[in-house]
Amino acid sequence: MKEVYLYTILSVLIVSLLSLIGVLTLSIKPKKLNKILILFVSFSAGALIAGAMIHLIPEVFKEYGVNLSISLSFLAGILVFFLLEKFLCWRHCHFHTKKYHKRIAYMNLVGDFFHNFIDGMVIAGSYLANIQLGITTTIAVIFHEIPQEIGDFGVLLYSGFGKYKALFYNFLSALAAILGALLILVVGKTVPNLTMFLLPFTAGGFIYIAGSDLIPELHKETKVKQSLTQFIFLVLGMLVMLAFVLLE
Repeated sequence: MKEVYLYTILSVLIVSLLSLIGVLTLSIKPKKLNKILILFVSFSAGALIAGAMIHLIPEVFKEYGVNLSISLSFLAGILVFFLLEKFLCWRHCHFHTKKYHKRIAYMNLVGDFFHNFIDGMVIAGSYLANIQLGITTTIAVIFHEIPQEIGDFGVLLYSGFGKYKALFYNFLSALAAILGALLILVVGKTVPNLTMFLLPFTAGGFIYIAGSDLIPELHKETKVKQSLTQFIFLVLGMLVMLAFVLLE
């Protein structure tokens, strides 16, 4: 159990520190940055889909079989992320825009707080299942967090936040991942079969994010060359998740 605690806390700390990555983009021109980000979006979409389909769902089927509770947990993951996006103004904004103002920025921070809290929960739940699954889940989250955190940082800047204030608030919301992880690690001791809920819940969340937020961003590009590049990075994201299965 000590090993699970160590891996979990280290993983959520790494995920939280990604909130500071936005500062590295300040010297990059927005047009060039968007070209880089869309590749991350493509890659993370593939990683999230493959993480759900290759790792999370097979793991829960192997441990608990196929039953209605697993299906309902999967649907719960989709619904929870839908509610976050619908009512808390949380969105996976990957590109800089000047249409935001401070009220929306604060709402976005609230949404990110809950999103990061859930990230911590699903990472901890994956480690409770087994260490290898926890690592692959963390990697899928990291790939996705990179473009998201850059976008969130840009939203705060364009909403009137200073550079250091934007970094501080973004990092503060990211620390919610630690709270979510600690909650699951504590509750996991007393709640039987907690991973039977968390693993399909995570898979549902991954599928929702990829399908409703990331892939629609990719469809905005219609040029053949760029679209082909996106497809290649989408497949690469899937292959990375597949590689972890082959290496086990």
